[in-house]
Amino acid sequence: MDLTDELEQSDSGMESLTASKDDTPERRPEDSFITPSLGSSPSAGTPPCGPLKEYDDEPDETLSERLWGLTEMFPETVRNGTYVVTTKTWSGVKSLYGLSRSVMWIVASSSVILFAPVIFEVERAQMAEMEKSQQKQVLLGTNTTMTGPMPNMPPMPR
Repeated sequence: MDLTDELEQSDSGMESLTASKDDTPERRPEDSFITPSLGSSPSAGTPPCGPLKEYDDEPDETLSERLWGLTEMFPETVRNGTYVVTTKTWSGVKSLYGLSRSVMWIVASSSVILFAPVIFEVERAQMAEMEKSQQKQVLLGTNTTMTGPMPNMPPMPR
């Protein structure tokens, strides 16, 4: 029997799981592949020859770096259009924010200027009415401040 036939029959697919799931074919080190020798059986689960190369010292890509790397696959017109839309949107948001700040300042200051005198005048009128009520109560007594008919007396005919 041929060595390749023996490898195909005995390989259950589990030997390929020995590497990390983060390893892609582009990133996988060359010495992590299991290369069977003529005298060994591939199902024995022999570790790879030599230590695995460590890639932990490489910094991970951020989302923005990955997206920037993907821009190469788009045509120049799409990239320029995306840039124009993004910059116009950002400047629009900034100008809308500035406009809303100005409008809020105008509304707040105008309402204080226009409605503060009205509020003060209403408060002054209420205070004057309360003072009249207190003076009437002091001069005439507590029962005279009631403006309706007495509760125990029948209404007076007209």
